[in-house]
Amino acid sequence: MPPEWAQHKGVWIGFPWDKAEWPNHLVEAQREIAAFANAVHDGGAGERVYLITGSDEAAATARSMVHPQIDVQTRAIGDSWLRDTGCIIVRDGEQLQARNFRFNGWGGKYVMEGDQQIGRLLAHEASLPVTDCDWILEGGAIDVDGSGIAVTTQQCLLNPNRNPLMDRSDIEAALLRDLGIARVLWLGEGLAGDHTDGHVDNLARFFAPEHIAIPKAASASDPNAAIYSDAARRAEQFGLTVTRLPSPGYYAPKGDVMPASYMNFYIANTTVIVPAFGLPCDVAARDAVAALFPDRQAISLSSAALLHGGGSFHCCSQQIPTAR
Repeated sequence: MPPEWAQHKGVWIGFPWDKAEWPNHLVEAQREIAAFANAVHDGGAGERVYLITGSDEAAATARSMVHPQIDVQTRAIGDSWLRDTGCIIVRDGEQLQARNFRFNGWGGKYVMEGDQQIGRLLAHEASLPVTDCDWILEGGAIDVDGSGIAVTTQQCLLNPNRNPLMDRSDIEAALLRDLGIARVLWLGEGLAGDHTDGHVDNLARFFAPEHIAIPKAASASDPNAAIYSDAARRAEQFGLTVTRLPSPGYYAPKGDVMPASYMNFYIANTTVIVPAFGLPCDVAARDAVAALFPDRQAISLSSAALLHGGGSFHCCSQQIPTAR
């Protein structure tokens, strides 16, 4: 599995469409995804964007908001989170192959029609050979550094609501077999309020081989302070170089703590898109991510509406790497 900063042929991005899944936030979430897609496309200098949505009405809305070269498609899809429902693309020599994992709605919490089939469908349409992997894995549950190391959380991959008959050694063996991952850094818990059971793409992200970014608590009131500290300690003990990035801190616009994270950035060919939440630390977070990727332009875009749906830019995208 190539690291995300490897060159991409393109990217699938989910476009929100179901009013029942986005009460009071659909229009703004669509605007945020359109802005994200345009920034990744970068006027044609970036990568090819396939914007996938579930209705012709939403497709028409999307086409009115994005660059004309962006390919908008209507497909049978449950929700927008293609990081988790789409295939993971790997390199086999100089050939690309799709790995299609089982998906059960994040442990049975959100089961929607189309989400179990969309990964295989998109891979076939991209003329990629597909291998079905008979265990549950969401793309947001892992991140890789390209040298054979992956990071994940025990809260997610060891959760009995995913693969109850698989233990840690079974999962490590499956990651090696299906994605070429030789070593796994196991972090503990994911962010407070994360309904994905602790997806690591909100907590820790590789930006170079054996170099990982992890947030640092904004203050003593940060609900994830202990989680961040524990993750950084584990990463250092594993032998990785750790860079600390800003945290949004306590973020509860409607009373309940939400899993706001600047770590849910997407690494595109020419840009890095960083979530923003209308907070004073948004700019510092963008600048900190920019320092990790000096060959790309870091762009801060609003993700507040998407967060109400449970995720951000990384969660709704799945890259297609080049063959070499």
